[in-house]
Amino acid sequence: MTDNLRMRLFVAQAVAREAGAMARRRFRDQSSLHVSFKGRQEHVTDVDRAVEMLIIDRLRSVFPDDYFLGEESGGESHDRLWVIDPIDGTANYVHGISHFSVSIAYVLDNAVRVGVIYAPVADELFSALEGGGAWLDGEAIHVSTVASLTEAYVEVGWNLKDRVAEYCSTFQKAAHQGAAIIRAGSAALSLAHVAMGRLDGYCDQHVYAWDALAGILLVQEAGGKTNAFLNSSTLKSGNAILAANPLLLGALSDVSGIPVK
Repeated sequence: MTDNLRMRLFVAQAVAREAGAMARRRFRDQSSLHVSFKGRQEHVTDVDRAVEMLIIDRLRSVFPDDYFLGEESGGESHDRLWVIDPIDGTANYVHGISHFSVSIAYVLDNAVRVGVIYAPVADELFSALEGGGAWLDGEAIHVSTVASLTEAYVEVGWNLKDRVAEYCSTFQKAAHQGAAIIRAGSAALSLAHVAMGRLDGYCDQHVYAWDALAGILLVQEAGGKTNAFLNSSTLKSGNAILAANPLLLGALSDVSGIPVK
């Protein structure tokens, strides 16, 4: 099983780089983008769709018996499932902001086993294997050791679909405790940055599975903690996300109202 998962990790890394190169080429030619909206402030481009199809085609050619769930093309739950976000941070992408990523996770028997996040413009490849650690470009990474919100650099994510009041409450409570707060616009990269120790914690009242699964494994394998994100309904409906180093998780749970369990 371990060799099987290592093969999937190796292939996912290669595919993420190829997909990221496609996204990067089009990013540098903003006039070529065809942008529409799936909902309020929910951008989608022809590049999202093309990148997702490239990822699925490449993975399917190597693993023909696996199944796929993509942000753009959908899919069905299965015990061998690739979960894909072709461009996480599309709003940044269409506005010429380089903070976006490709996210690929492999779920086996309802657990995330492989996670890969690639930041095309920075050319940074984050990857994790269940029980095998987390890396940035092949070097082991670890979460931070900040223990107090008064010293913490955290991200509080939000969207315009719902839960705006919860976001405002989290922001206010964290700020009152002295946290430095940002919102960067890519949940996948935010989780990778928690794993790297660039952020001390991240929370959002609602993200989708394709935004979060690869990053959750990264955080856990880098020594961090998350809430119990994945359940029977999460793959389609999404869930709240909470991730931090172990010393900060409780405090971030308190201010966000997102339970650890």
